[in-house]
Amino acid sequence: MDHSPTTDPAPPGPLDFLEFATACGGQLYRTAYLLTGGDTHLAEDLVQEALSRMFVRWKRLARLENPAGYAQTVLVNAFLSLRRRRSSRERVTEEFPDLGVTDQDPALRLTLLRALRELSAADRAVLVLRFWEDRSVEETAATLDLTSTAVRSRSHRALGRMRALLGDTFAEHSGLG
Repeated sequence: MDHSPTTDPAPPGPLDFLEFATACGGQLYRTAYLLTGGDTHLAEDLVQEALSRMFVRWKRLARLENPAGYAQTVLVNAFLSLRRRRSSRERVTEEFPDLGVTDQDPALRLTLLRALRELSAADRAVLVLRFWEDRSVEETAATLDLTSTAVRSRSHRALGRMRALLGDTFAEHSGLG
């Protein structure tokens, strides 16, 4: 008979959270960057907000099957909440900070970011989740608390708006012209 003391596994702690934040921080930032229309500072703030909300409840959230997916949901909700608040009056300017760009076509990236900024926050969130994050209609609907039909119709309208905003510029850059 084994009389060695039994110990429960240690509950998730700050170190586990640090590893989690390090592993998924880059993806959260990329999503936030697109949601904010290229505002690097606001993207960083959104990631920090999402991770701080997760840290507060990390003991429970660490047991989730997909905490990174939950973090994406928290990030999108933080973005939508920020856009609803009227106290937020900051606006993205036409000037972007000097960053090292490894894009094949930086002009296309800037054109798309400008067009994304013209969409409503909800439309932008749908397009980013559906086409950048490559989520299904159902996943997007669950994240944004919408019906699948609402996601489809919002996607259709937002893509139409993007096409109208981009016009010949998009066809010129994308090779679809």
